[in-house]
Amino acid sequence: MRGMPRRIFKGEMNMFRLRMMVTMLLAVLFSAGVSANEPLAGASGMATLDQQTQSLKQAVLELNRELFVLEEELLYPANTQVSVFVSMDVGEYFALDSIQLTLDGKDISNYLYTPREVKALHRGGVHQIYVGNLKVGEHELVAVFTGEGPHQRDYRRGATLNFDKAIGAKYVELRISDRAQQLQPEFVVKEWE
Repeated sequence: MRGMPRRIFKGEMNMFRLRMMVTMLLAVLFSAGVSANEPLAGASGMATLDQQTQSLKQAVLELNRELFVLEEELLYPANTQVSVFVSMDVGEYFALDSIQLTLDGKDISNYLYTPREVKALHRGGVHQIYVGNLKVGEHELVAVFTGEGPHQRDYRRGATLNFDKAIGAKYVELRISDRAQQLQPEFVVKEWE
């Protein structure tokens, strides 16, 4: 839907204003810190300036971390949050290429995996493919897995989960594993309790 204006939500606007205020505050602090030590004398003055710069950098990093947490809480409150994770076990019969997620008939995520990301999943990593808000009630999640299946053929398989979203966070896992008896991959979509 390129060309269409994107709606800005109230939480996003508040986050934008907060970031602007923090940026202006840091600019004022930095300029005040530099001007307070105008007559710097040699190496000791440079060391003092370096210490101030390092402490400002540390303050900016801590502030950025706090802003990120606040942004997550504002955009995805715990009582409406839904998160979808991907995990992989063995992967001998399926080489993952991409996953497409549909929630209640609407596309919510299309993710193309790199070989490095697939290796991380094989080593036990978990990828958060989607996080969003969802109202209370019945919902349907459809995951379509695309990749290379047995005998190096293109493989496309879907899995569906019907779930009831209650108040509180909902976590869903997309697990890809091998069914060794049938020499086929298995795709399981399940809720975390």
